Amino acid sequence: MIIQPAEKLEHIQEYYFSRKLREVAQMISKGLPVINLGIGNPDQAPADEVVKALRKSVEDAKNHGYQGYSGIPELREAMSNWYSRTYDVLLDANSEILPLLGSKEGITHIHQAFLNPGDKVLIPNPGYPTYSSAARLSGAIPVSYDLDENNGWAPDWSSVSEEDLKAAKIIWVNYPHMPTGAAGSIEIFKDILKIALKYKILVVNDNPYSLVLPEGQPVSFLQLEGAKEAVLELNSLSKSHNLAGARVGMVVGDSSYINTILKVKSNVDSGMYKPVQEAAVAALNLPDSWHDARNAVYASRLDLAKSIMDAMDCVYSDDHVGMFLWAKIPDTYQHVEDLTEMILHEANVFVTPGFIFGSKGDRYVRISLCSKNDMLEEALKRIKSLAL
Repeated sequence: MIIQPAEKLEHIQEYYFSRKLREVAQMISKGLPVINLGIGNPDQAPADEVVKALRKSVEDAKNHGYQGYSGIPELREAMSNWYSRTYDVLLDANSEILPLLGSKEGITHIHQAFLNPGDKVLIPNPGYPTYSSAARLSGAIPVSYDLDENNGWAPDWSSVSEEDLKAAKIIWVNYPHMPTGAAGSIEIFKDILKIALKYKILVVNDNPYSLVLPEGQPVSFLQLEGAKEAVLELNSLSKSHNLAGARVGMVVGDSSYINTILKVKSNVDSGMYKPVQEAAVAALNLPDSWHDARNAVYASRLDLAKSIMDAMDCVYSDDHVGMFLWAKIPDTYQHVEDLTEMILHEANVFVTPGFIFGSKGDRYVRISLCSKNDMLEEALKRIKSLAL
């Protein structure tokens, strides 16, 4: 290189899964039959109606040009209706919804829209690593707040100093929570909103997992009365509708926040491909029976994942939402990678070490439910054969 990388990249590493999947691919290229139970990449197909809508739209010659930055009206209307049916939350389709090229894009846009260099951002520990990376890329300073495993992985505000609370501009929240599978609750949301209003901090709830193995009615932070004053919510069709590769997400909330994010988005992308938007409309109109069938598949896989955790003597909670199983490793292992690397290299099974989600994940592993039953059964057989 003839120039040096930007200083803001000094504290940003290549995404763990990018590095690890490269290692797994190298093992496979050498003939090793590695089973990957690490990534939350839905392997089930989208609904037939969605594929038909995509195909029909692609065949229309008028649909291949640039699209508006705010999405087609039909998509925003479908998102509004979906929020009403799913969460009993009313949103104005014209002013309170902004379609995104996946919710991960929204994480970056929100940081760029509301943060100045040196601002502080509260990040859950354990939590999605992208929150911290996006904060650093915006010039902000990530500050972790602990989640209390003895209290349903609710925030432990005693882990954050008064100074950091006063300086924070954004709190990242993720319920249902990844990686722990904690469902979240209105009581947790009330506690977070109280902190946000006291210190004038914007809450952003990242909510892509609420339709996967939900415990009762799916939860949205915006169900809480008065939440729009201080809350944005990200959602996605990746996990809930098996459309991860299509990159369809949304940010919803008060129009003043949405318009601010649009200033960033309109300078970054050139709109979402119209056939993808029309396919997303079909997906958002799917009946509950389609979601029930998808979740029945995940439920059978969850039982096998629990058996794998049992074979590793790991301890997990039966209260679980989403497409992962999170479990605590035995005390016999000094570090979580002592277990995960042994399983990878001796059983050719990759499971995710929890340390990548923060220090509160140091004693945990995570299994994805995005592998078919026969692969999970084979992984179980291999792990059982080890002298653990």
